[in-house]
Amino acid sequence: MSQKPRILIVDDEPNIRRILEVAFEKGGYQASTAPNAQAALEVLESQAMDVVITDVTMPGMNGYKLQDQIQARWPELPVIICTAYGTIQEAVAAIRNGAFEFVTKPFDLENLKKIVKSALESGSAPKTRSKTAKKGKTAIHFVAESPAMKQVLETIEQVAESKATVLVLGESGTGKEVISKLLHEMSSRAAGPFIATSCAALPETLLESELFGYEKGAFTGANGSKMGRFEAANEGTLFLDEIGEVPLSIQAKLLRVLQEREFERLGSNKPTRVDVRLITATNRNLQREVDAGNFRLDLLYRLQVIEINLPPLRERQEDLMPLASHFLAHYGTENGHAFEGFTADAEKALRHYPWPGNVRELSNVIERAVVLTPKGVQYVEAKYLPKNVQAA
Repeated sequence: MSQKPRILIVDDEPNIRRILEVAFEKGGYQASTAPNAQAALEVLESQAMDVVITDVTMPGMNGYKLQDQIQARWPELPVIICTAYGTIQEAVAAIRNGAFEFVTKPFDLENLKKIVKSALESGSAPKTRSKTAKKGKTAIHFVAESPAMKQVLETIEQVAESKATVLVLGESGTGKEVISKLLHEMSSRAAGPFIATSCAALPETLLESELFGYEKGAFTGANGSKMGRFEAANEGTLFLDEIGEVPLSIQAKLLRVLQEREFERLGSNKPTRVDVRLITATNRNLQREVDAGNFRLDLLYRLQVIEINLPPLRERQEDLMPLASHFLAHYGTENGHAFEGFTADAEKALRHYPWPGNVRELSNVIERAVVLTPKGVQYVEAKYLPKNVQAA
């Protein structure tokens, strides 16, 4: 006799747990229950499950956070989200984050059984626009509802496994580092380190030692040897943000690393070999910097083997509310405040504002609104948004 499919039902309401448990047991399933997310994780650590059905609003960790934990630790386990307060934004966010399906209460039992059957037949969670990191790492949240961002995702999927250098271009706040992390976690280097460095944040002398390391006595104050970022990123990915800020003297050393896969620490004449995938980013026009004599043309050729252009948020309206809903759920969880969405006036203000600070500004605005909204209020109102957003 074949083993019965195993289902874990997570809900803080005993009646709901009992109804679903009985229904699925009668349907030929082996059902287990948990009253909250922490208890569910304890069950999953001790027993293998085939499907998880979870409520959203529960004491402590909510269903979305539980889904994130499951995606990180058991990425092939299908999760079905159930809630009494369903919205289109939540449905999009849940599916994008890796949920198999999203259903609202009061749910139709027969329909829920069909969804569970489909999840079991799939063998795993479906391939969605949310990419789960390899090697058990946390999934990178990536919104690709707009045509431009769908194209970006297609490019990432195509080049992730290659060793080619990637240059990510875009305005400040468009998510260049997020894209770089996604490239890393979708590659065969996902088990290796991802090292990020802002070239604009360090002066020239310190930047060189940070990138390439130094030997004891290389300069005043060098009381010991230090590994640089290239060595730290060996067998992984090195992300250099604001590459346009790198001085010409250091550009020459970067070029050698890309050509020879080796470099010398400051104060040493012994070459150090590394296996590093380099991803760089900038909001500058590097061709103009080349024309102005500020950037090496040969280095630019090496860096832009693959070029990814991130559009500003104002040009990807389809992504605006899904992103806003993601940040609302994220900061709501951080602050212990359950939200259901935005009022019509708040959504209208968000859609009309031009977002000069892009996704970073949107994240900050939503965090502010979460903090200012009184506890118990489940929809963000326009009055909790900044004055300039309200006036848009």
